[in-house]
Amino acid sequence: MMAVLESKTTNQKLVPNLEVAKDFWSRGKGLLGRKDLPESQALWIHRCNSIHTCFMQFSIDCVFVDKNLKVKAIYQDVKPWRLVLPVWGASSVIEMASGTSSKLKINVGDQLYVGA
Repeated sequence: MMAVLESKTTNQKLVPNLEVAKDFWSRGKGLLGRKDLPESQALWIHRCNSIHTCFMQFSIDCVFVDKNLKVKAIYQDVKPWRLVLPVWGASSVIEMASGTSSKLKINVGDQLYVGA
């Protein structure tokens, strides 16, 4: 399922191709098996407040959000074979290409929105 990630804080479209991982298998697989991720794409993993990048082939930015899509934490340039410990208050994570979160000027406290 594809959606669009927007910022209500800055009133702009951030990611035009947001892939949503809701079920057990898509959440478990995440970005594994991919060689890269274009800046126009991201993966939103539901029910996830920590991540690992074991077996990944590229670095990513991780934007952790609460159940209302308010940004709780941002981890930039998370390299392969790393672990991001649980983020208190986060209920999901949006994974994007390394450097994308700063280019899009996403900040902790921003209010995001996912639409069609």
